[in-house]
Amino acid sequence: MPTLFIGGFVFDGHKAPQPGFGVLVENGRVVKVAPAGEFAGFAGETVDTTGGTLMPGLIDCHVHLTMGGEADPGTAQSKLSAAQLTLKTLERAQLTLRSGIVAVRDCGGKDYIELSVRDAIKRGEFTGPVIRASGKIICMTGGHGNRTGRVADGVDEVVKAVREQIHAGADVIKIMATGGVMTPGVDPEDAHYTREEMAAGLAEARRFRKRSASHAQGAEGILNAVLGGVSSIEHGIFMDDECLKAMLERGTFLVPTLAAVLNIVKNADKGIPAWAVEKAQRVFEIHKRNFKRFVDAGGKVAMGTDAGTPFNLHGENAMELKYMVEGGMTPLDALRAGTSNAADLCDLPSHGVIKEGAQADFLLVDGNPVEDISKAADRKNHRAVFSGGLPAGSALPLMAGGLRAAGLPGLSKAAV
Repeated sequence: MPTLFIGGFVFDGHKAPQPGFGVLVENGRVVKVAPAGEFAGFAGETVDTTGGTLMPGLIDCHVHLTMGGEADPGTAQSKLSAAQLTLKTLERAQLTLRSGIVAVRDCGGKDYIELSVRDAIKRGEFTGPVIRASGKIICMTGGHGNRTGRVADGVDEVVKAVREQIHAGADVIKIMATGGVMTPGVDPEDAHYTREEMAAGLAEARRFRKRSASHAQGAEGILNAVLGGVSSIEHGIFMDDECLKAMLERGTFLVPTLAAVLNIVKNADKGIPAWAVEKAQRVFEIHKRNFKRFVDAGGKVAMGTDAGTPFNLHGENAMELKYMVEGGMTPLDALRAGTSNAADLCDLPSHGVIKEGAQADFLLVDGNPVEDISKAADRKNHRAVFSGGLPAGSALPLMAGGLRAAGLPGLSKAAV
């Protein structure tokens, strides 16, 4: 049965929110977007969006579903059995959906558990967001992420590691170009693969039509990844002029993950390992400064949070919109980064937009988020999340009883 969303603003993923439009959904897809007058006399189920904005559900291009945002998430993860970790991973995925994030790119899990959760959601056995997963991150001996990653050294071994992830079912290939904050004994500024190793791994990913992501914080490693043809640079903390120029020329996405370092610095006295705090404090201002340089230069940004790292909680993903605006983006560009840009990076052409034929995965928020980004960033201002045109919350544990039971306004009885 068709459902009409009408009454408020519509943000289509590109243009500023527009008043006076309705969005008709049937069989989980958008079938019509038109001026409200064209729906006069509609007798089906209706969602009243008056006073709010209907927008595409957000997409987080960098999460770690097997980690839970503990002060030391790697240690916490290692103490769980495979069964416990699988349940936690599913729980975090479902919480993410309830929080307005309809798709995620998991940038490194443990023992392919997140791939199993992805597949169960895709089969319809559980409700959850669309998951694009990288499988095991690929890192050098002693490199960032070596605790759970696939350690590979030399061109031939890196290529083999990429093939292993593809064989396991990875959607995207993640290669660690530099050191990072959350691995002891490594420096974020150090390049961890040679240009040849990086280029070989990325070429193998392209050969099998896979997008790629590179954890890249130091300038040399960023440049190695960009020149090798990586799809996105994750973090990009020490980006210099040469890196910036190369990314602009190639259209390389930046996934800034501002929430990651910010949450470590904000919670430095809450049990986070001292070596992680020291590195986060050292890079904090540099990260903000270079993010703004990239934005001011017109670089392509896709929203990503690094959710799962210390105090960077699943369910708070949308706050990255606020951090990006505070860092120099316009609210409209931040919304694009979290919708249409993110969908482009994640190869989800039916997501991130509201147009005919698109997946009806929506977020309904109070007010106009272009005027006040907190309307989309802060969950307190979220009225409802829809997956395939249906209230996502009603099928999930914390929302048992449906949207009306959760006190969310704006839905006709039939629509609930």
